[in-house]
Amino acid sequence: MPELTLQRTRYQAQGYTEPLGDLGLDMMLIPAGEFLMGSPADEPERRDNEGPQHRVSVPSLFMGRFPVTQAQWKFVVGLPQQELELKPEPSSFKGGDRPVEQVNWHEAVEFCARLAEYTQRPYRLPSEAEWEYACRAGTTTPFHFGETISPELANYDGTSAFADGPKGEYREETTSVGGFQVANDFGLYDMHGNVWEWCQDVWHNKRDGAPTNGSAWSEGGDQSRRVVHGGSWLGSPWRCRSACRSGFTVTDRLVDAGFRVCCSARGFS
Repeated sequence: MPELTLQRTRYQAQGYTEPLGDLGLDMMLIPAGEFLMGSPADEPERRDNEGPQHRVSVPSLFMGRFPVTQAQWKFVVGLPQQELELKPEPSSFKGGDRPVEQVNWHEAVEFCARLAEYTQRPYRLPSEAEWEYACRAGTTTPFHFGETISPELANYDGTSAFADGPKGEYREETTSVGGFQVANDFGLYDMHGNVWEWCQDVWHNKRDGAPTNGSAWSEGGDQSRRVVHGGSWLGSPWRCRSACRSGFTVTDRLVDAGFRVCCSARGFS
């Protein structure tokens, strides 16, 4: 059986831009496919919670080209409240084109609910399977750009190295989304580093019994925590790997945690 159903030719990125006043929210089409979720046993710096590897089928969807920015956050905060109040400027590192941070899981869900009501499209947080599938974009290496990582490719603590990769700069803050100009084959930026990204899923210490259809794993586990992916400006390079996962408490507001949105492609118009 082939490792992936997606061919490793560069995908012709497609999508749309959702207008938000004078702003835009770029959404990229992620084609349906099947992938091997999790990390192999021989991947450097692998953690037990990244396994066991299992094959997952993911329906097509749209996903944000970038993490949600502070400017986009502020616009959506001005829309009618659904469940929770939101602060218009919660982030520690200010900048309209930087990712929003210091928002907890419930607040990220509220953002999606306001955006969905405003646009009449089903915006939401991605499932963990959708996130990893979209990050990998057909690759099986630790990072979508290869076997290792450098501070020239992503924003993380560059004072330590991954495997045989180089050391480098530790910026000690977030950077503008897309600033490294390194996209994966689905046209997504900042999937490694900058800010951790909230997913829908409840935290489970192992992936035994996880859904195989791309949906979120909402039953069991530690209901007080949700999965995050991607690593951050604050963390070591191994945390930026495609399969690396952690679980943050749903009420955590952290200087290195943000999110990106997704939207089902089914029936899209």
